[in-house]
Amino acid sequence: MYQSKIAGLGKYVPENVVTNDDLSKMMDTSDEWITERTGIKERRHIKKGDGNSTAVMGYKAAQIAIQKAGISKDDIDLIVFATLSPDYYFPGCGVQVQEMLDIDTCPALDVRNQCSGFIYGLSVADQFIKTGMYKTVLLIGSENHSGGLDFTNRGRSVSVIFGDGAGAAVLTRSDHVSQGILSTHLHSEGKHSLELSLKGPSTNYWVPEIIKDNPQGDDIPYYPYMNGQFVFKNAVQRFSEVINEGLKANGLEVKDIDMLIPHQANLRISQFIQQKFRLSDDQVYNNIQRYGNTTAASIPIALTEAVEEGKIREGDIVVLAAFGSGFTWGSAIIEW
Repeated sequence: MYQSKIAGLGKYVPENVVTNDDLSKMMDTSDEWITERTGIKERRHIKKGDGNSTAVMGYKAAQIAIQKAGISKDDIDLIVFATLSPDYYFPGCGVQVQEMLDIDTCPALDVRNQCSGFIYGLSVADQFIKTGMYKTVLLIGSENHSGGLDFTNRGRSVSVIFGDGAGAAVLTRSDHVSQGILSTHLHSEGKHSLELSLKGPSTNYWVPEIIKDNPQGDDIPYYPYMNGQFVFKNAVQRFSEVINEGLKANGLEVKDIDMLIPHQANLRISQFIQQKFRLSDDQVYNNIQRYGNTTAASIPIALTEAVEEGKIREGDIVVLAAFGSGFTWGSAIIEW
C-alpha cells in the first residue's frame, strides 16, 4: 500500500470584485445584512467576455499547482474535477482540462458532490494512489456560480452567498509512510437532498417545459433553493461528527490540530465549530470574507492561501472538512 501526499497547490479567482454594496444596487439588501448573516464582504464573479468558465478557471489553477509540484503535465495519470456548475450538461469539465493541458489520453473523472466535492475528489485520488493504480493525480475544484444565480429580491437569500473561483492540487506518492493523506471520511444523507438543491433544467424538467410553464414567483426550479436554517443546523452537527471521526481514526485529539480548513459556507458555521473545539484563530483558516462560498473550490482556494501565507508547515496536522447539498459531508486528515 502506497501513501499519497499533496505536492502542489494552485488557485485562480476572477479579477472582478463584487462587494455587498454592489449587490445592494441589484436587490433589497445591504452590507450590514449580508455581513451579519454570512460574514461575507465581497466575492469574485466572472465578467461576460473575460474568457473565464468553470473549466478555464480550473485549468488556470491546475497550471499553478503543476508548476508548484515540480512536475510535467505529462506526469499526470488521472484528472479528477469536482464542480456543480460545469460548462456543459455533458461532457464534463475533466476532459476539457485534459485538452487544455494538451495531455494525450489521460483519464478524466468528474465528481458531483457540490460543497463536499473536493473532499470526495481527494478521497478518490488518495485511493487510486494508495492502491498503486496511479502515481500522480490532478484534483480540481472549480465553480461558476454567478452564471446561474437570481440577482433579484426573489433570490437574494441565496445569491449573496456564492462566488466564482477554482483551486487545484497535485497528489503524488509519498516516500514517507507516516506523512501525507492519513485518512478520508465520507458520508451522505439523501432524505434531505431537496433542502439544498437546484431541480432544473434537468431531464425531468427540460427546455420545452420551462418555456411552456414560464414559472414566476418564489418557486422557480432553475434557480438554487436553500432551506438556510435547516442546512445550518445539520452542517454544525455533521462538521463536528466527521472531524472527530477523522481524529479518532488516527489516534489524534483536538489539541493535535495545527490547522482546520472548513468548507467556506458561512463564517458563522466556521466560528461555531471553532468555539466548540476551542481552537484559536491561528488554528482555523477562513477566507469567505473575500470570496464567498465557492463550493467545490472553497477548500483548495483556502488551503492554497494558508500554505502561501506560511500558516501550514511541514509536519503539521491539517484537517479539512465540508458539508453541503445531498446532504453530503466529509473530512480529510493530513500530516503535511
